[in-house]
Amino acid sequence: MKPPHQASPPKSRILAAVHETSTDLGRLGFIDKRKQQQIDVLCLQPIPPYDRQRIRALRERLQLSQTVLASVLNASPSSVRKWESGEKQPSGPSLKLLHLLERKGLEAVL
Repeated sequence: MKPPHQASPPKSRILAAVHETSTDLGRLGFIDKRKQQQIDVLCLQPIPPYDRQRIRALRERLQLSQTVLASVLNASPSSVRKWESGEKQPSGPSLKLLHLLERKGLEAVL
């Protein structure tokens, strides 16, 4: 079972083993949260980019308006419009939430 802080699958089987071991060591108190976060960054796949088509397809699959998606992401409706028009790219927390929505669905963020 994936720990709650894991964003995506490990990059390789070896890194999966390293990540699992470090998670267990963290749970037992041998590794602090900051060190575990550093290991997560090294072991886990980065969040993929979200282009305009991917954002719109996700929004339509979830049957959300741009305004409602903006509210779910704690972003402005104009940001969602700009992402879907290709003027801007989502980043930071918005990018992570888009990835979470795509992987786990709307229930994961509500």
